Amino acid sequence: MRVNTKKRKKARQGFEQVYGVQELSARMFHVLQAGKQGLDALHMELGTMLCETIMDLEREVLSGPDHAPSRPGTYKWAYQNGSVYCGGQKIRVRHPRLRGPDGEIHLSSYQTLKKPDAFSEEILGKVLRGVSERRYGETVIDTANAFGVSASSISNRIVEATSQKLKEFKERSLSELRVFAVFIDTVHRGGDAFIVALGIDHEGHKHPLGFWQGATENSDICLELFTDMQMRGLALGKKTLWITDGGSGIIKALKERFGKKLLHQRCTIHKDRNIQMHLPKRHRKMAHRRFMIALEQNSYADAKEMLLDFEKWLRSINESAADSLNEALEEILTLHRLKVTALLRKTLTSTNPIENMFSTVRDCEINIKRYRSSKMSQRWLAAVLLHCEKGFRRIKGYEEIAELLEAINQHFVDQMPVAA
Repeated sequence: MRVNTKKRKKARQGFEQVYGVQELSARMFHVLQAGKQGLDALHMELGTMLCETIMDLEREVLSGPDHAPSRPGTYKWAYQNGSVYCGGQKIRVRHPRLRGPDGEIHLSSYQTLKKPDAFSEEILGKVLRGVSERRYGETVIDTANAFGVSASSISNRIVEATSQKLKEFKERSLSELRVFAVFIDTVHRGGDAFIVALGIDHEGHKHPLGFWQGATENSDICLELFTDMQMRGLALGKKTLWITDGGSGIIKALKERFGKKLLHQRCTIHKDRNIQMHLPKRHRKMAHRRFMIALEQNSYADAKEMLLDFEKWLRSINESAADSLNEALEEILTLHRLKVTALLRKTLTSTNPIENMFSTVRDCEINIKRYRSSKMSQRWLAAVLLHCEKGFRRIKGYEEIAELLEAINQHFVDQMPVAA
């Protein structure tokens, strides 16, 4: 007989001992009629029984069985009504009590099951997945022992959980991270601008590094963000690769903090849109095609030559479009100069990684109608960024990061002045 078949038979025998054959059959028909709701209710009932059993087992271990006490002066002391958190709900239980020579002995299992932290985390997880706190009660299982799911209580738990997330995000050390590339971009929420940094480590993993709040995207706010990340131990310097969308405030801050010769890659998608914005509709497809073909070249020389030809073509149509290309020509080709291979270059030539993260921010906060304070806005942003981090995957082309790091080192060696 297969092992899983034996387990199923033992499980059935266990359910029959708990409920009795007739009661178990009645519950089976209830599940068939009520569907998943009936199954969930049964699941919650079993969860309640399991919690009470765990507490009983702990008391048995501490005191010993009735016929053979293991500790003199320790005895079982009836039951008392209480509550624990189970399956995203607060449920009523009867918890066992234990008396010792020095008074009541508190069961660690009951204290653990009573902790609201895990409950708050579970509620926050549901809200981040799109459940409104005011409709949370509709998502939980309606059982006689469930209580404490009013809108106000859920709101208090969410405030508690997001406050903890903000503290965790703002205070966590970055000294262990080996980041070689940083995306900087701005997300607007509740009328404020939040400048956010997303880093990529040497193994290709993405990490939200920090954010700073301001009225607009400006260099002062960006400098505050750099200071915050460095104060928490993040190593940033001239060998860090920066990827931005071309915002003037961010670029000004980067040059002020890290010098004019920093490694800066401009987002090619934003630049493509900016160029097309200046052109009549009849020329936009051709402009997009020529721009992308130039960027697909693996050689810096070939890509630059094609972009210069593209600039001449643009000048025959619109001077402003040509000027838009020309002002960022070298920054568009930063990764080409470093001879980064096509797969990794595709990831690092645009701000798509951080834009995708912002998309998740908007999805998770879809039920927030109004940010009542700056603290609320920051609490939610920190919670969502940490939520995003759990789902991040390695970037495409991460196997080629070691070659890029060598190219960056060689780039600065080549720039060193030759001794006379």
